[in-house]
Amino acid sequence: MPLPLNGLFMVWQIESMKVLLRMVNLWRILLLGAALVLGSLAQAQQANSSTAKADPRVAIAKKIDGVKPEDVRASPVPGVFEVTRRGAVAYVASDARYLIAGDLYDLDTDDNLTETRRRAVRKKLIGDIPESEMIVFSPKDPKYTVTVFTDIDCGYCQELHSHIADYNKRGIAIRYLLYPRTGPGSEAWSKAEKVWCSANRKDALTRSKRGETIKAPKCAATVVARDYELGQDLALRGTPAIVFENGDLIPGYLPPAGLASKLQESLAAR
Repeated sequence: MPLPLNGLFMVWQIESMKVLLRMVNLWRILLLGAALVLGSLAQAQQANSSTAKADPRVAIAKKIDGVKPEDVRASPVPGVFEVTRRGAVAYVASDARYLIAGDLYDLDTDDNLTETRRRAVRKKLIGDIPESEMIVFSPKDPKYTVTVFTDIDCGYCQELHSHIADYNKRGIAIRYLLYPRTGPGSEAWSKAEKVWCSANRKDALTRSKRGETIKAPKCAATVVARDYELGQDLALRGTPAIVFENGDLIPGYLPPAGLASKLQESLAAR
């Protein structure tokens, strides 16, 4: 028996609602899928952006002990970074994989760019040491000031010090840092500590370089270990090692006239 008209209308409404619900659910699924895809794309873009913006200095610093990101800076060569660790200078590729040890030259100017950097580092490291923690022989109004790493038992160091009055007459102030080349526990190290622990360090240094035995009580703090470490950081190969105010290094002894001439040249070149 056929359904009445109102019954057919009810069935049609129910079926229409079912279709509508199916369409709504389908749209929900599509929207959820689109949201997931867009979210994944956004995360991928953010990851790519982070990778692109990653600072290679951080990766390089992680590879080298004792180096912080601020010790790494761009070099004049694209894709290569300059790394400074205390007094040492090297170069590392931006992927933090390859390290180049050696001097970098500008062939157009014939400048040693690595030595220029070392000079600045020496100036900074020595400048951080107050003169009160050096043994200073100076004229009243010095024209020049040099810092000398000295070993009490070194023959050329003794020769240099024997002319200290002549250096001073030429307007050169000599500031000594104690650098016993034979290292901790050696006789030279003990002599350096006794000089530093003396009431009159200048007199004790002069007498010790003459071969006299210095008697001094042990003192709680000496500068010998610090000066020695600094000399190691600067890769000193011998004593005396003379450092000018601008960071230039003279590896060896120069008599008063020769040192005065070098200082004049250095000052004129600045």
